Amino acid sequence: MTSGNVPTLDARIERWPIEGNFTISRGAKTEAVVVVADVTQGNTTGRGECVPYPRYGETPEATLAAILSIKDAIGRGLNREALQAAMPPSAARNALDCALLDLEAKQIGIRIWDRLGRLAPHPCVTAYTISLGSPETMAAATAKAAHRPLLKIKLGGDGDGMRIAAVRKAAPDSELIVDANEAWTEANLEQNLAACANAGVTLVEQPLPAGQDRRLAHFKRPIAVCADESVHDRASLGTLRERYDAVNIKLDKTGGLTEALAMADAAIAQGFDIMVGCMVATSLSMAPAMLLAQQARFVDLDGPLLLKHDRDGGLRYDGSLVYPPEAALWG
Repeated sequence: MTSGNVPTLDARIERWPIEGNFTISRGAKTEAVVVVADVTQGNTTGRGECVPYPRYGETPEATLAAILSIKDAIGRGLNREALQAAMPPSAARNALDCALLDLEAKQIGIRIWDRLGRLAPHPCVTAYTISLGSPETMAAATAKAAHRPLLKIKLGGDGDGMRIAAVRKAAPDSELIVDANEAWTEANLEQNLAACANAGVTLVEQPLPAGQDRRLAHFKRPIAVCADESVHDRASLGTLRERYDAVNIKLDKTGGLTEALAMADAAIAQGFDIMVGCMVATSLSMAPAMLLAQQARFVDLDGPLLLKHDRDGGLRYDGSLVYPPEAALWG
């Protein structure tokens, strides 16, 4: 940070209604609950947004408290590098990391990718998510999105063969990726993978529960398998190479863009394909991930498309093509 006025930190919980509902194997929700951090120095404010995830024991209230617990340290000049050691990887650290990056870019007057020595992001195709439901419900939702080049299909265990067959029939030309959200078992793993292969699915995310995925290393996988809940940051990459072909990098898991970029570099060096993922949230959550998208085989940054409305000045979406953020939004 530059010298001058003492930096201040504020944070708040925001709720953004979802268009319809969003259903995965762990349940459904009708709103996105995010926590936003603002770090202000002088007349300049940097912003970051995160999504607390109950799967990892996070709540909006606890995340807000964790962010505000760093308030005094921010006032004493805690910078982004020191933040990595001051807080564990979490949604809270993500919001702070991204806010500090945004502030840094605005104070210097250059885009954050130039500051970090990264390639300027270009528009990329994002997946569009089809929620879990009956085969008929999913086929109907898929038919409405069949013009999109990449669809992400939420599956949930028993009956997934019928679901993916119905989806494929409704979208014969779209590339399909599947997210099981840990809902498959060793008993139905091979059957469900075969059904996905028969439907021409390109990738399956997290078929088995994290910590119970050793079976993936002991047979020839008919399609690529991606770790999500099994991978969080660089430290979790080492044991996964025999089980997974790709890793899903999400800023709320890595604790911010700083670790996410380092993790992407490490994952590529170890031979993994990269997927960039998101939670359902506004464009302020997606914007930093656009830097990661430049290294990714799969981009899943459709969170704002699932909301009734996005925040003002959000990312530009042209169908499934998502454009880099304007400076006023982030970075």
